[in-house]
Amino acid sequence: MAEITISKEDWDRLKLKVRRKYRELSEEDLAFTPGEEEKLIQHLMLRLKRNREYVVFTLKKGLANIDTNIL
Repeated sequence: MAEITISKEDWDRLKLKVRRKYRELSEEDLAFTPGEEEKLIQHLMLRLKRNREYVVFTLKKGLANIDTNIL
């Protein structure tokens, strides 16, 4: 089960931060439906070639600073 919960509104903002940091990700890579956080984490792990802890940390960091450009 995913360690985070992301709302549709938060994802719209967080997605911009993730795309800015990881330019190699496509719109399809960043497709997300609320409630499917686990699927998003797994997909990002594969695409970024990073472990689960890194992906979850990155997403949580972006959510914690949702009103800034910091990721």
